[in-house]
Amino acid sequence: MTHDPVSDIAFTPTVKAAQTQRGSRDGYAKMVEERDWSDRITDDLAGFLAERDSIYLATSNAAGQPYIQHRGGPAGFLKVLDAHRLAFADFGGNKQYVTLGNLTDNPKAFIFLMDYANRRRIKVWGRAEVVEGDAKLLARLVEPGYPAAPERAIVFTVEAWDVNCPQHIQPRFSEAQLAPLVDSLHARIAELEAENRDLKAATGDA
Repeated sequence: MTHDPVSDIAFTPTVKAAQTQRGSRDGYAKMVEERDWSDRITDDLAGFLAERDSIYLATSNAAGQPYIQHRGGPAGFLKVLDAHRLAFADFGGNKQYVTLGNLTDNPKAFIFLMDYANRRRIKVWGRAEVVEGDAKLLARLVEPGYPAAPERAIVFTVEAWDVNCPQHIQPRFSEAQLAPLVDSLHARIAELEAENRDLKAATGDA
């Protein structure tokens, strides 16, 4: 029994026609034969997720109008539930509820993950559902000491994911990533200032 390639979730017949017209179809067909995309959460993907403190979640309404929402939290706030499911706690926001409404009409969703510092990005296709009133699940998703109360959970079932190339990603660094460098610079400045005071004292230069 044969199965459609996992990458067909993105490479529809129309997309494949565009690839053929522009000369990239043979390369992607070879990719599928050698290493198709995965629909399982591997250790590599789980490790990448554990470092993320920011994600972009895309949904669309019944008419197909897309919507992208940023979600953030402590590193690793997007949790792995099992080999096929991710989840995160949904906290109170601006009360527009666009994502919740979209998922009611259309469960198809997409997560875009960026690692600007290392110029890495991962794309995840799947379906998402809103889970209300599951205290046990929320307890798994909320980081201890996080200063907000969760209202619900969003559970995302992974249907395909792929690592995107680093081309055109401009490196950016978070405050936490820069902190060791800044601390080192402050320490070096303090060291040089102390040396300067000692030299002034030794030469009698007030």
